[in-house]
Amino acid sequence: MLAVYTDEEGEERLRTEFGSVRAELVEPGWEERWREFHRPIWVGPLWVGPPWEEPPSEGLAVVVDPGRAFGTGSHPTTRLCLEFLTELEPGSLLDVGCGSGVLSIAAAKLGFGPIHAIDVEATAVEATRRNAAANGVELDVRQVDALVGDLPEVDVVLANIHLAAVQALAPRIKAKRLVTAGYFHSRRPEAAGFVHVERRIDGGWAADLFERQ
Repeated sequence: MLAVYTDEEGEERLRTEFGSVRAELVEPGWEERWREFHRPIWVGPLWVGPPWEEPPSEGLAVVVDPGRAFGTGSHPTTRLCLEFLTELEPGSLLDVGCGSGVLSIAAAKLGFGPIHAIDVEATAVEATRRNAAANGVELDVRQVDALVGDLPEVDVVLANIHLAAVQALAPRIKAKRLVTAGYFHSRRPEAAGFVHVERRIDGGWAADLFERQ
């Protein structure tokens, strides 16, 4: 089931796209109700939350406003990537499909650097730059299609993207370690040039750690 807050014009577009649509009137204030779904989380020393929540005095705060980009920290694949990040040795990093920038910002807070954050969507690049500035961290953020554009040589690559893109991306990567996510645990990526080290599962989603052969 897909629940959407929209107006009459949006309802018609949904009906055209999906066929069967049921509409209900909602109470005033629905425009801000989406915030109820974005709650802070802890992953190791990292606190990840939206700007309308008060960060704790302890830990490493990652304050992220997703805007129109994907990524608040609450999705299982993001949490799994954050888990791996807290355990990997800090070094240079490339975040492919950076979305709102949550993984890149968390990496910066953990001591990784330099950090390159790329996404094919302009809205994601905008959101990552805005969130990086709000968190006081320095990232190299660019709009790049990782499957055809130039990629930097780094110690760690994060790729929280769909499975087909993970497998197409792997041969182009110049890195010691690769963390992949963005797919159900019933599917396993093949990363050419890397050996599989570890798999973690959360809520039916999976993330995998690979090392260079």
